[in-house]
Amino acid sequence: MKRRLHFLLLLISFTAFAQKATVDTAQIVIPNRYNTVEAQTKPYIIMISADGFRHDYAKKYNAQNLLKFSNLGVQAKAMIPSYPSITFPNHWSLITGLYPSHHGLIDNYFYDYKRKEAYAMSDKKNAEDGSWYGGIPLWGLAEKQGMISASLMWVGSASNAGDIRPTYYYPYHEKFTPAEKVDKVINWLKLPMDKRPHFISLYFPEVDGSGHHFGPDTKETEDAVHLVDKAIGDLADKVRSLGLQDVNFIFVSDHGMIKIDGGNPLEIPALLLNKDKFDLYNSQTLLRIYVKNPAEVKSVYKALKANKTDDYEVYLDKKLPKYLHFASKDDKYNRIGQILLIPKAPKIFLPKGKTTSIGKHGYNPRLVPEMKATFYAWGPEFNNNLVIDEFSNVNVYPMVAQILGLKIAQPIDGKLKVLKEILKKKD
Repeated sequence: MKRRLHFLLLLISFTAFAQKATVDTAQIVIPNRYNTVEAQTKPYIIMISADGFRHDYAKKYNAQNLLKFSNLGVQAKAMIPSYPSITFPNHWSLITGLYPSHHGLIDNYFYDYKRKEAYAMSDKKNAEDGSWYGGIPLWGLAEKQGMISASLMWVGSASNAGDIRPTYYYPYHEKFTPAEKVDKVINWLKLPMDKRPHFISLYFPEVDGSGHHFGPDTKETEDAVHLVDKAIGDLADKVRSLGLQDVNFIFVSDHGMIKIDGGNPLEIPALLLNKDKFDLYNSQTLLRIYVKNPAEVKSVYKALKANKTDDYEVYLDKKLPKYLHFASKDDKYNRIGQILLIPKAPKIFLPKGKTTSIGKHGYNPRLVPEMKATFYAWGPEFNNNLVIDEFSNVNVYPMVAQILGLKIAQPIDGKLKVLKEILKKKD
């Protein structure tokens, strides 16, 4: 077991956040920030994301701590990721209350034709440039209203998105173990009241790394689930020992995971291989096409439709199902492309000669249950012994703001009414 856990820690290099450059592990602290007197009276929220923690993993692999806490508090049957069910888009949807087409992170990799620049999740310069990120993240909402926040590796937390960073944060790296992350959160909560963060966001990549490399139905992924579950149990115990009142936990994931048919991948239609006419953005579970000559969009679409197989669908951007919020009318930053090829799970698009991982995500979560994510919440602000139906992840944002007493002035897609029932009524 110890060897497996050690190997899992090494697997972090396979996760969606892999950074090539050497990074400093030191914490960054923005000076001269303090909680207002009013902020000091508000509850605390620790919002935890376990990347790739599929909605059924806790029960499937008997994650004892998470099962215990969610049974005492609130558990959703599942949480529905925003489309596409990919890491960066969904972490930013959770933290801004916006769909990817509205906040701009429409993929882990994309090109902005107006800026004439590419965004890549593994590019530190991109990751820390807030101009790529639309919306106001929860830590920014808190900081602008006099409440100190902290973040350990959440997507975008090292950037100036929303024109403000958390008071305490770390540039992304993969050197900290889950136990070390727990201790850093505890150290934040030991700070004096005027410097203590009331909103903390925390990220664990291990489950996603195992799911990609080994698949969702393996001992390695089970061990990764237990690794994260132990960290959550240790965190809850150490928070309890501090004697702080009103500390609340929200445990979420960005998406699920499925074993893909890597041995029989779909070929990219030969028509699209002309680089003079098309730019292709292939996440394997979604192929986005930018047609360089707009006058050719309809003819290309018709040709693709006429020659497609039953293993994938072809959509014009404006004809994508409305509930996905990914059509042209939603595309605020014009980053999606005019034509989309969507494979049916477990099929993927894979160029000849390329290799892929065993597990994948990115499919439509309304059609592929394995894409569904996890939502648990417990603490004095939450109702007890409550199971709720599935809901879209953009609705987490207004619920967190409500607990912290933060006012939302900017447009968001999430609605407080969706999750209001999980909060205890105030006298």
